[in-house]
Amino acid sequence: MTWHFTEDTAAFRTAAGAHLAAEPTRNTVVLTRMDGAARLGWWAGPDDRVAGVLAVSGAGDLDLGATTEEAARALASRPGEEPVRVRGETAAVEAYARASGRPWKPVVRMRLFRLGVPVPPDPAPAGRHRTAAAPDIPVVAAWTREFAAAIGDEPAEDYTGFAAERISEGRLVLWEAPDGRPVSMAAVSRTSEGQARVHLVYTPPAERGNGYAAGATAAIGRVAADRGATRILLFTDLANPTSNALYRRLGYRPVTDHLGAEFTGTAG
Repeated sequence: MTWHFTEDTAAFRTAAGAHLAAEPTRNTVVLTRMDGAARLGWWAGPDDRVAGVLAVSGAGDLDLGATTEEAARALASRPGEEPVRVRGETAAVEAYARASGRPWKPVVRMRLFRLGVPVPPDPAPAGRHRTAAAPDIPVVAAWTREFAAAIGDEPAEDYTGFAAERISEGRLVLWEAPDGRPVSMAAVSRTSEGQARVHLVYTPPAERGNGYAAGATAAIGRVAADRGATRILLFTDLANPTSNALYRRLGYRPVTDHLGAEFTGTAG
């Protein structure tokens, strides 16, 4: 029983492909991040059956996919495994944190949802959606910075490239008010293993309470389906009951809870 690591995405797919395919929804973060990951890993039991996967970002953050508590504890006991931030399903992250012996704190508690039967917003918001275009890059970049700050992340200085990538690939929609002003946005990941994940749902504070986020979310779900996604996912912050209720009304159903943990020191 051991963890294996590689920087080669093809090698990771060969070793962990059956596990990824068996649990694509629970492995959504690893699947969407593995092509840009600094390191990938899988945990194999005595029968060589994979029971855990992970992706490490360039900044050293650790994302766990569908991973057993046993595998998480084994990972924490490895010398040199001291990421500052770990994210994944709650039970696995808590098992990792406790086994590490390091002081830590929960930073965010999330819930993963999957779209069942789509339900149109009721009442329908005023205005319409449209696919974002190159002239929208400045406003999308500015809103992305606001979004990062709103969810407690340390915002980057410039999100121009981030916005341009999603817009150039047709993966971001804007909701326009009746007067043509953009008032909300939503994006979707590239489709991988038949699934895509909605993200970057944001409405500036002055425009909230009008149902614009519901319109943008429903629209980006249709975009994902049109692009071949058969499973459409999203994460919500459990501390935000408004968004959790919104997504349920749109037809999203809970899959599993996630935890983001931050380590504040070394093992005693």
